[in-house]
Amino acid sequence: MKSQLSSNDEDECQLSRQGYCWWRSAAKFDECARLKLDLPHIANLTPRLRVLKELERLALIAHEGLSELRYKLQMYRSGDFWVPTGGLKKEEMDIPPVITILLVGFSGSGKSSLVNLMYSVFGRSGLIPFAQTSSGSASKYTTMYMEEHNVMRSMQGGFCVHDSRGFNYCKIGDAHEELSSWMSDGIHHNQLCLRSGDDVLLEAYTETVGLRSSSNFVQRTVNIPMVVVNIAEVHEASKASDSKPLEATRELFHSRALRNCNENPILILTHGDLLTTEERIDIRLRLCEHLGISVTNGVYDIVCLTEYGFLAEESDPVTAYALAEAVYRALLISDRGHLPKKNLQDGAVFVLSGLMCFMGAIFAFLADLCSKLGRRDRLNR
Repeated sequence: MKSQLSSNDEDECQLSRQGYCWWRSAAKFDECARLKLDLPHIANLTPRLRVLKELERLALIAHEGLSELRYKLQMYRSGDFWVPTGGLKKEEMDIPPVITILLVGFSGSGKSSLVNLMYSVFGRSGLIPFAQTSSGSASKYTTMYMEEHNVMRSMQGGFCVHDSRGFNYCKIGDAHEELSSWMSDGIHHNQLCLRSGDDVLLEAYTETVGLRSSSNFVQRTVNIPMVVVNIAEVHEASKASDSKPLEATRELFHSRALRNCNENPILILTHGDLLTTEERIDIRLRLCEHLGISVTNGVYDIVCLTEYGFLAEESDPVTAYALAEAVYRALLISDRGHLPKKNLQDGAVFVLSGLMCFMGAIFAFLADLCSKLGRRDRLNR
């Protein structure tokens, strides 16, 4: 036991020296460190201390936990985390062959960079980018197509990640409409995401639109969404008294289209490395309070790129583990939300209810018609 504690202390010291435990320079961290000894009730802690303790938890288990989670994700098959409920067997549940995770967010939030980080952490791809991002010289680039990614790089992977086109803060209504379509109709690889005002962009893609967009790709039902937020952008806007990014993020997070289960979407905070330690914690607290969610449960602060422009990958074990846990949590939520398969009785009830609605509409029409004819007869007399 003593050797295990000393090993953990050595790991913490190493993480601190490497600078990946950025929160340890926070003003309240000394108070958080003292809490390790008396283990107070979590409800008595302030939101700031809860965030610091959550970040410490990730750092404590990052080294050993990353390999374990990576193995679980590698071996995962759709439905593995399902547990018996309601007296039904697993064979009676409508479980898709592949769980679909959809990344949604506003333009420049870091969705494509997050996909590249997943390839690096899960698929061991090193620094090879699989998704084109809007950073660097390609700052005007925008994802025009829905892109499906097998981030485990496995022929038998149990889940896939879809990178979607970013929304506009000023057009949140269009975002709701597009989200509703994705969640109800499903999505497929290379699905073209067209919006009003895309004429100029379409000219640049004219030669590839017909080649890339194909209905032959498998249409997948979205099982769990992840909302990706650029907290540096939200923070800078708030400093300038611009509440639009914060309000738009709240509307997106609480969109009815994303409410396909009792759980909130997974919230991924990116670009936090562009802020100071205090700013990074403050904007997380403010954002979670504005969204009305826990500051620690289902919220992950993930750095997709290092200061040199490279993927953080395994050189930052805390970020890598946070990403793995976020995906693991998404799969747990997905497998808990599977519905029973529809049988003949369900089909008969559906047809009967449709028939009753149709007959009700006919009788309402006839009643209205007879009422109008009766009034006309009375007027003629």
